[in-house]
Amino acid sequence: MPAGKADEDEHLLAEAEKIAVALGRMFPGLCEVVLHDLRDPAHAIRVIENNLSGRRAGDAATELGLARIEDPGYPGVVQNYANRFPDGRPAKSTSIGIKNAAGKYVAALCLNLDVSTLSPVTLALSNLVATDPGHTDVPLETLRDRARRELREVVESAAAERSTTPRALSREAKQDLVFRLHEDGYFDSRNAARTIADLLGISRASVYAYTKRAR
Repeated sequence: MPAGKADEDEHLLAEAEKIAVALGRMFPGLCEVVLHDLRDPAHAIRVIENNLSGRRAGDAATELGLARIEDPGYPGVVQNYANRFPDGRPAKSTSIGIKNAAGKYVAALCLNLDVSTLSPVTLALSNLVATDPGHTDVPLETLRDRARRELREVVESAAAERSTTPRALSREAKQDLVFRLHEDGYFDSRNAARTIADLLGISRASVYAYTKRAR
């Protein structure tokens, strides 16, 4: 790439970086903002502000970022699609592609809103947490380990029945949930205890203790 074009692309990234930092700091604890440098997909994350997913600067691009790299005609804005953080919390995401003067995607600014904190008032905020069902062509992004999806869905559903989140369950409710998971055979899956501990915000020792108690 000619030096002039490289300098122009770097200028775009530097300007987008200021936006990413400002947006993240405006919504602390609620909205993660990530700036991806699509010129280097293997180390795409340039800035991650208000980190909620556990990723770091220098981590690789997501599936959506790779789709933009492969197709300059990919939509510039994909808004309000359902997503999920590594610990199972539901997220509402928006991804904004940034093209250079040549029409090539060089960056993406992504916002991941933690909607789990809004669950107690979901009815009043239904428009805010709603996702658009029309994005059937959006590739599934890996913000978490898909292999443990079923177990996480069961835990989230159990918490939703009590109008709360898994980590906010009472000690007794967590004991009861672990008992049910053990009875239903979920401990036969690999790393089940670690997954349950992460979701409930307890130690693996506690999970095992609840399991022994269940017996």
